Amino acid sequence: MPGITEIKVLRLPFFLFLITITVSCQKKEANNFVKIHSLPNAVHEISGIVTLDNTLYAINDSGNNNTLFSISKEGKIAGKIKIKGTKNVDWEDLAYDKENNIYIGDFGNNNNKRKNLKIYKVSGILSDHISVSKIEFALEDQEKFPPKKKNFNFDIEAFIHLNGSLYLFTKDRSSKFTGTVKLYKLPALAGKHSAQLVGSYDTCNDSDDCFITGATINQSSDKIVLLTYNKLFVLSNFTEDNLFNGNIEKIKLNHYSQKEGVCFKNDSTLFITDEKMKHKKATLYEYKFD
Repeated sequence: MPGITEIKVLRLPFFLFLITITVSCQKKEANNFVKIHSLPNAVHEISGIVTLDNTLYAINDSGNNNTLFSISKEGKIAGKIKIKGTKNVDWEDLAYDKENNIYIGDFGNNNNKRKNLKIYKVSGILSDHISVSKIEFALEDQEKFPPKKKNFNFDIEAFIHLNGSLYLFTKDRSSKFTGTVKLYKLPALAGKHSAQLVGSYDTCNDSDDCFITGATINQSSDKIVLLTYNKLFVLSNFTEDNLFNGNIEKIKLNHYSQKEGVCFKNDSTLFITDEKMKHKKATLYEYKFD
């Protein structure tokens, strides 16, 4: 039976080769996402982060005060800035522009009934002369507050600044979850505005893993990352306003937690944060792209 013996010899190394490749890929993927530091209780409900001039800034979400925190490389609180003239109704994300302004998204809307959506533009963070202006807005396609539960897709927890505009990404809370993310465009100017619906994208149909909870854009403005509890959606080669019209890569982190903060450390590395859960502290992670 020489033929059978030969087949067995050939299959065994190939099978071992597949095992080696699988283990290697799993190890490589795990190494891409690493814990940096546990974070102090002052930011136990950290909901948004951004880097500005190599400093990491963070906010907490609803139920907390109107403080912008700076965090050291060791994961400690390096500074606190009270954002005067503001209230933390539900601060959900941070964005930045190339003029060193930070934008605070006060647009959390779990029950889809808020009419006072706003974004605070904070200027002068890198100086001693901080000023704040207010961008108020409504979503152009929301007519009822709240709408029917099957149409609960007006909660926003993620946004970016690009080319003088703000782009907002919704978190689908509909009773029949589809993972649809709606994309709105808004002028980055003080005043009252209507946010224009410019696109949508279906992430996946797992309601435990497909909520968009944070967004960031790199310094080159050619890569956008959307965050969920266990995934990254990386957008590139986009044109005009519909940022979903280019390439979209899905990356599974193999680490499930309440992740809500994401920003670029540099073009090849992300900072990611999650909130405190039971006995586990809020944590700062890094993810390195291949």
